[in-house]
Amino acid sequence: MKQIAMLLYPGFTPLDAIGPYHALSQFPGYEFSFVALNAGPISDGSATIMQAQKSISDVSAVDILVVPGGLPAITMARSGDPLIDWIAKVHPTTEWTISVCTGALMLGAAGVLKGVPATTHWYSHSELANYGAIPTDKRVVESGKIITAAGVSAGIDMSLVLAERIFGQAFAEKMQLDMEYDPKPPFNAGHPRSAPAEVHAELRELFDSVLKKD
Repeated sequence: MKQIAMLLYPGFTPLDAIGPYHALSQFPGYEFSFVALNAGPISDGSATIMQAQKSISDVSAVDILVVPGGLPAITMARSGDPLIDWIAKVHPTTEWTISVCTGALMLGAAGVLKGVPATTHWYSHSELANYGAIPTDKRVVESGKIITAAGVSAGIDMSLVLAERIFGQAFAEKMQLDMEYDPKPPFNAGHPRSAPAEVHAELRELFDSVLKKD
């Protein structure tokens, strides 16, 4: 059976993980596992605790690697971390290497995105270039076996794209219907290009202050 590994770390963003998990864990012929530095409970730093079944030392190869985002992903990418080294180790033999939100920065720090078009959360979009990536302002970006998704909710789009690539459109459509993924957001503020300027500025200032504290 083929293996899907989703990497967890303290401070991960829950929707980055749970959205794709709902789809990927249903892939026929694949076994899904959460992987972390050490097996056991991993907290998002607030109210969500998830269980990593395996430690990175237990996993030397996977077929699909998924790296969700979170604010710690930004600092881990900048400063280095054993998880970055592990990504660099397993990526060469994956069938698919995928990130959601700021998880792309961890891929970048691992050398995965050199010369590769990629996306991430709008706050960190320009930072992708620091890792040799080609920042691309799309919700989901494919380049060979690498798929990157923009902020948080885009992980669901990514999982449906991957489902279509592996199993075909009909399968992906069934997954979309199962999730009733039919978004109609109440506001046109989901991206800096459409959000009110003051909303964008306030949220950017908030992220800046949090990262400075780290």
